[in-house]
Amino acid sequence: MFMNYKIAAAALALLSSAPAFAQEEPAGPITVSGSVGLVSDYRFRGVSQTDKGMAVQGGITVTHESGVYAGTWASNLSGWGTFGGSNMELDLFGGYAIPLGAATLDIGLTWYMYPSGADKTDFAEPYVKLSSQVGPVKGLVGVAYAPKQQALGKWCSDAACTIANPGDKEDNFYVWADVSGSVPSTPVTLKAHLGWSNGNSGLGPNGTSLAPTGKYLDWLVGADVAVPGTPLTVGVAYVDTDIARIEENYIRPNFSDADGSSIARGKVVFSLTAAF
Repeated sequence: MFMNYKIAAAALALLSSAPAFAQEEPAGPITVSGSVGLVSDYRFRGVSQTDKGMAVQGGITVTHESGVYAGTWASNLSGWGTFGGSNMELDLFGGYAIPLGAATLDIGLTWYMYPSGADKTDFAEPYVKLSSQVGPVKGLVGVAYAPKQQALGKWCSDAACTIANPGDKEDNFYVWADVSGSVPSTPVTLKAHLGWSNGNSGLGPNGTSLAPTGKYLDWLVGADVAVPGTPLTVGVAYVDTDIARIEENYIRPNFSDADGSSIARGKVVFSLTAAF
């Protein structure tokens, strides 16, 4: 999202020290990395999944020297993104990163899970990402396509739904680009993101869906600051979408927070992340 298509703080690799007399061990074929963080609002493709409230998030990834990797990531939820149960999103992902000269091709799949939530809410989304770096500037373009599944369908039993068709299956397409660059001689990294969704325009199971209003753009501009001598990164970003008010009206009150305001309007999001 950043963070496998999700908005999150960039992480600084954990700096560790060893006694001067200790011999450094050779790196093994397996690398384990991860992060834990606190964000002021969990935005997924521009839309708040926590009713514009705070979220605790964390993940871990195991990578083999061949390029094969697998991992998991989780966050608490509220409002639009919830399905009951533990009100939690748990993502399982895996893939293969292939070096292509100065670039890297990453092919994988994410399984979105909502533990103890409503039935038929989990779904799978394959993705392809191509990334490269020139000097201090990193760039990435990606495509994610979730094939037709009930979790993305336009259905529910409420007569107020756009259509009452329990069991409907829909797909979702998402394409995005990320760019970031470190500012020389500083701990600051500037970042930007632009994404485009094309999917279900109505209500999916339990009043939610991956692309809530069909076709829309989301974007982010911000900065991360690595705290020297620590594994901490402080982030700030402005997040927004081009979802029009008129497009939101027919999916209210699901698409609003407790005070009735939109969960897709522009907002400044803060984050604190520790990497290991």
